[in-house]
Amino acid sequence: QVQLVESGGGLVQAGGSLSLSCAASGRTISISTMGWFRQAPGKERELVAAVTSGGRTDYADSVKGRFTISRDNAKNSVNLHMNSLKPDDTAVYYCNIRNYYTDYRWYDSWGQGTQVTVSS
Repeated sequence: QVQLVESGGGLVQAGGSLSLSCAASGRTISISTMGWFRQAPGKERELVAAVTSGGRTDYADSVKGRFTISRDNAKNSVNLHMNSLKPDDTAVYYCNIRNYYTDYRWYDSWGQGTQVTVSS
């Protein structure tokens, strides 16, 4: 199994910043991609940002230029730094991985997530 533990969420005013962290443990051999997802009330979970083991990054259009994803391969951790936050960014944020154990698909189990609330 893979364990995913997210931290760093909170309440922030619009325009503010937050940083999220995630540590992966367990069957973390050969992690190819690490990513951050979010799920707002009444909406489907969506991929926000992802980073490959080689450092290539991809972002959802809604967060480009505002969010930055980074990872520490040695620690199997991934971070998400969020700037210029908007009320629409309010959601529970989850991290996930793709690796040899998951057949290089997103792992099908989720951590507890971390709540991000942006007030207007």
